[in-house]
Amino acid sequence: MPSLLVVGADHLGNMPEQLANIGFDDVMHLSGRKSQSVRKGIPEKIDAVLVLTDYINHNLTKVIKQQAKDQELPIYYAKRSWCSVQKALCSCEHVCKFMEN
Repeated sequence: MPSLLVVGADHLGNMPEQLANIGFDDVMHLSGRKSQSVRKGIPEKIDAVLVLTDYINHNLTKVIKQQAKDQELPIYYAKRSWCSVQKALCSCEHVCKFMEN
């Protein structure tokens, strides 16, 4: 039951359902809109991080990238479109391994 933290965008729309279809049962969302988001960081039960690059500020991107590195989590970057998200996640062995389980 892999979990994914999606960082960026105000609303995910139907993206959580689509992520569930490729194997992510637990999807958490951090909009990054508030300045407090930088301090929150990555929750401990997350298996991977997806950053939506067209809806996030540079400071939060830098902080999330460092936290993912510190926790040894894979981090993926995509635009908000499902095509871009699917391409980012499914072109990597790590996420495709989640899909097999």
